[in-house]
Amino acid sequence: MGVMRRWVFPIVRMLLVAAIAVALVKLAFFPAGESRTDPAVPSARLSDPVTTVKTGTIVNDVTVSGSIVADPAVPARATSAGTVNKVQVTVGQTVAAGDILFDVKIETPQDPVTGTAPDGSPTVEEREPLVRYAEVTAPIAGVVSELPVLSGQTVAIGDTVGAVAPPTFSATGALPPEQQYRLVKRPTEAKVTVKGGPAPFTCTGLAITTPPAAASDSTGPSSAGGGPDQGGAPAPTSSTTVRCAIPSDVTVFPGLTADITISAGTADDVLTVPTTAVKGSAQTGVVYVEDAQGGEPKEVPVALGLTDGTSVEIRSGLEEGDSVLEFVPGAPAEEEQSGGVGR
Repeated sequence: MGVMRRWVFPIVRMLLVAAIAVALVKLAFFPAGESRTDPAVPSARLSDPVTTVKTGTIVNDVTVSGSIVADPAVPARATSAGTVNKVQVTVGQTVAAGDILFDVKIETPQDPVTGTAPDGSPTVEEREPLVRYAEVTAPIAGVVSELPVLSGQTVAIGDTVGAVAPPTFSATGALPPEQQYRLVKRPTEAKVTVKGGPAPFTCTGLAITTPPAAASDSTGPSSAGGGPDQGGAPAPTSSTTVRCAIPSDVTVFPGLTADITISAGTADDVLTVPTTAVKGSAQTGVVYVEDAQGGEPKEVPVALGLTDGTSVEIRSGLEEGDSVLEFVPGAPAEEEQSGGVGR
């Protein structure tokens, strides 16, 4: 027993301590299953986020910030040349369409009457001119806003001799040029929401107009500093506006702010992807798919349909469940955030 305590037990303890030490060294410096890798080769690979082609509904509503404005006055024009005879209304007076604003006295000279006196000498008798009156009437019903004529004033055919402002209003706002792609099929009405006003209502007679470009001298540089190559001011750009008529039973006031929502169609159960995944804004575009071999992403042409500014309809080029890159490679950050298709 003394031999066991003196020699065997100490030797066993030493062997156990040595085994534990060896195991700890192996765990610390030689992990199980570790394979030797080339330090020059990256051990991890970054991948671009992807999205899946899904079936959904696209509601193509374009909202424009605008305001309520009074409809412009309609001018009254003189249809005859003559002298203002009697003004029958005043500025601020309410008139109906066809009411007389004033009349114009028109004098037509007559040829003199010639004859022979008793003594045989010729005679000439001047005649008073023929006088008639032409009425200038209100072109529409409303309030007389201008009447810059006085009795005795001479007017010519086509002169603007007054104006009548209608008691109607419109909602109007500026439409960004890129949004016109979403309104290729022009609707005839819109939904208007007036800030602090009544519930949203429908306005009719929707018009989307762009004024023609101003005339410019294309024969040489302008006198104000030269053409574009000489550092002159850039040519002005035309602005597109939307405008629709406020119903007569809706109470509004000029200057109120309003949102004009134009519905240009809905597509149900169609293939969709985020607009950030598409390079292109209307009709045609390109999406990108990962290369299975790890190379550059591959381009896939697609046909585009409606968009709601966040998602866009894919009419052809992809199938449901296909994976595409969520963002167009190399697209600026602003474009990625707002999407390849205008909102």
